[in-house]
Amino acid sequence: MVKTVFLDFYKTLYFHRRTLEENLRRIAARYRVEINWERFETAQESLFADTAVFDPTTYSLMESLMTTVKRECEFIRELGVHEYAEQMAWELLQSGHFLFASDSGALYSDVIPTLQHLQETGFKLAIVSNWESPLDPLTERLGIAAYFEAIVASHDMRVRSEKPDSHIFNYALAAVGTSAEEVVHVGDTYEADIVGARDVGIRPILLDRDDTQTGRWKETIQSLSELPKLLA
Repeated sequence: MVKTVFLDFYKTLYFHRRTLEENLRRIAARYRVEINWERFETAQESLFADTAVFDPTTYSLMESLMTTVKRECEFIRELGVHEYAEQMAWELLQSGHFLFASDSGALYSDVIPTLQHLQETGFKLAIVSNWESPLDPLTERLGIAAYFEAIVASHDMRVRSEKPDSHIFNYALAAVGTSAEEVVHVGDTYEADIVGARDVGIRPILLDRDDTQTGRWKETIQSLSELPKLLA
């Protein structure tokens, strides 16, 4: 019998409000500089292609932030801006990073009603997320922290394990005090969420908000609002 629901965070509960292009256009207008938009797609691909993969066992948030701002500085210079590139890179980081911009992201509209229903029905809830810092402050800011028995982030120094690795799921199971057989895990990424949960004996449910993963997994929903009925 299912007693506990694990939920992924990014693109399951939370999304970024603005794109990189939207943030850059606003900053460029403030500095009155010309961006070579013909290079944008190529520069953006390079920016994300060169993104470092931080090993959660050795990860440092400070180093991550410095690496990110250096990459964004190179990105801005590639678009033809040199005079204010370093300062603009810091602004670009601040405009899009949840640590600095309180309005950089938001909850999907189905999140709070679903969390309320599940909690009222008696389910225990936990977040299990590949995320680069402790999630507790952000969930508090979003007003959802109180719904969860545990909030588990991969790069938290207490966890240091990324989905689909079994340790992050086992850490969450221990934190909630439940067995794998009593848990479902809901997430939007097949490799991390579905494979990871399945391999530790947790029942996985794929959240396909954009309807791009049809037929990939037997239990798939397109909105969290479908979850209570599926569990019932």
